[in-house]
Amino acid sequence: MAGTTVRVGPPVPQDIRCTIDGRAVTAASGDTVLTAALLHGHVLRHLEFGGAPRAGFCLMGACQDCWMWTESGARLRACTTPVAEGMRLLTAAPSGWPA
Repeated sequence: MAGTTVRVGPPVPQDIRCTIDGRAVTAASGDTVLTAALLHGHVLRHLEFGGAPRAGFCLMGACQDCWMWTESGARLRACTTPVAEGMRLLTAAPSGWPA
């Protein structure tokens, strides 16, 4: 599924490889995890009331809209965390993660 977010301007080399929910994606050096997710069509969560898709709100690490997890269980803010080579990311908490 293609993302609804697109890059504007000259092409940027997509040289960083990672996975989101087990799907391989590429990102550019300097991208945040949120940028990588949105460019590849990922939704980070759904509203509790009505189920509407959500993905980032404040884009500066102050709200709770962009939490993601690594496969090892570490939680991170997608909007302020730079994407890194080999990251294995999840849009939902891994099983056994504390509630």
